[in-house]
Amino acid sequence: MSRSLSKGPYVDANLLKKISGHKPADLDVIKTWARRSQISPEMIGFTFGVHNGKTHLAVFVTEEMVGHRLGEFSPTRKFTRHGGKMQKELEMKKKEAEISAAKSAKTATETKKK
Repeated sequence: MSRSLSKGPYVDANLLKKISGHKPADLDVIKTWARRSQISPEMIGFTFGVHNGKTHLAVFVTEEMVGHRLGEFSPTRKFTRHGGKMQKELEMKKKEAEISAAKSAKTATETKKK
């Protein structure tokens, strides 16, 4: 559910305090835990370290991000891969194809040298 228009956008006060009076080139990465904070036009050009529950991921704010939340650009879950027996077989075939291609390229260069 969206925030009421009469209340206006929510921007963390501490976050605004950190960027007020500074230029984007002055500050390196601004660490924050305020994932719920909306991106305002004053934040354009700054790099925020948004906490994802484990580490701070660097998020460079651009014009297209205004109105979105900081947490949208710092995923909290790490996608490894879709698992299963079929996926492992496909990966093994791919590795074998790469190895055979490398071997054939190596033999081709050796025969050219002779």
